Amino acid sequence: MEPDVERRGLGVFSVAPIGFGAMRLTGPNVFGPPRDRREAIRVLREAVERGVNHIDTAQFYGPNIVNELIREALHPYPRELILVSKVGARRDANGRVLADDEPHRLRGAIEANLRTLAVEALPVVNLRLMRNGEPDALFDDQLGAMISARDDGLIHSIGLSNISRAHLLHALQATAIACVQNLFHVTNRASQPVLEECTRRGIAFVPFGSLGFGATGPDAVLRGREVVEESVRLGVTPAQLVLAWSLAVAPNMLLIPGASTVDHLRENLSASAVRLDPEAFNRLSAM
Repeated sequence: MEPDVERRGLGVFSVAPIGFGAMRLTGPNVFGPPRDRREAIRVLREAVERGVNHIDTAQFYGPNIVNELIREALHPYPRELILVSKVGARRDANGRVLADDEPHRLRGAIEANLRTLAVEALPVVNLRLMRNGEPDALFDDQLGAMISARDDGLIHSIGLSNISRAHLLHALQATAIACVQNLFHVTNRASQPVLEECTRRGIAFVPFGSLGFGATGPDAVLRGREVVEESVRLGVTPAQLVLAWSLAVAPNMLLIPGASTVDHLRENLSASAVRLDPEAFNRLSAM
């Protein structure tokens, strides 16, 4: 990556504002092998060639498949590449996502990531919460397992995913947090209090679903009237507009849009060069 390219903090690491979420490099519903394995490998290699140095993955993507693709495409990894995984969930034989968050299970999940990615340690691993509610004794024990894995050298930093502001504040009493990964996009800002707390504390906020899910419903984004009209006015694609808006929302925002084709990858990465004028930013912010 060129030295003058913008970087943002991810714990002690420094990464490009737009990384790559590898979840979509699987079959339908993040289950099973990709339809075109060769294209999946090509996407990963092109991402790194274009300056991506932050890849988000998980052992339960596939399951196993995404980590194996990353290893095949990129190992031995560039020194500056920051691989981030998550633990706390698993897939059953039918592809359902189930909680796998008992404290004694988290270390085994971290070790499984290390094996499939062929690394001795991971820069960041997120604890993905699968249960609603306030911080409790289970959360304390989960944090304890993550801290133990860090102290034993299996991971460098701890992240949290799918959490509330209360969880973040509670966790910070026990350990440093490198990043928070929550659902957040232009039409779903339920995590705004978490984002604001992260911004105050200089913690990276890494939204998942930054382009929404599907063409209709509460998490539809790219076909929204404001998005379509502003993208036409500015001469960018709806995806680029929405990603550029997210980057402009906060200086600690790190994006990990997914892509299953090289063309889609290039479209997403080009959003880092898009600068929204006040009219576009304010109109999207009012959605």
